[in-house]
Amino acid sequence: MEAFMSVSYTIGEVAAITHLSIPTIRYYDKEGLIPDLQKDQAGVRCFTAQNLSALEMINCLKTAGMSIKDIRTFMQWNLEGDATLIKRLNFFNQLHTAVENQMQQLEQTLNTIEYKQHYYRQAVADGTEKYVKTGTAHTAATANEQDR
Repeated sequence: MEAFMSVSYTIGEVAAITHLSIPTIRYYDKEGLIPDLQKDQAGVRCFTAQNLSALEMINCLKTAGMSIKDIRTFMQWNLEGDATLIKRLNFFNQLHTAVENQMQQLEQTLNTIEYKQHYYRQAVADGTEKYVKTGTAHTAATANEQDR
């Protein structure tokens, strides 16, 4: 019976799979965020499927606005196992609320951008801003509907 060989990925392969840059992956390793990352005899990082999963989680948390310190804390809780389940649940409950708030802010920003698009489309069509009605960002939805 052959010994089980786990699949190993190079940093370049990991960068291609995760869409993270090689320097970013190296930085996350230097910061101790990638648990159980092994290096071969030449010091080359050898990534496993577990390391890829960790990087995907790190990227998700970073995209959500988490600091490296908070990501490190979460990754440490993972290593501590079931004793930290409640902490991890609370962590994601708080993160969910924060991301929802960010999404609301982005929606307001998008409304303003859409309003300005409508405003400038009309000004371009008129050849001047003189005849364009001014309004506020919350009128963007109505303006956008008129453009359709």
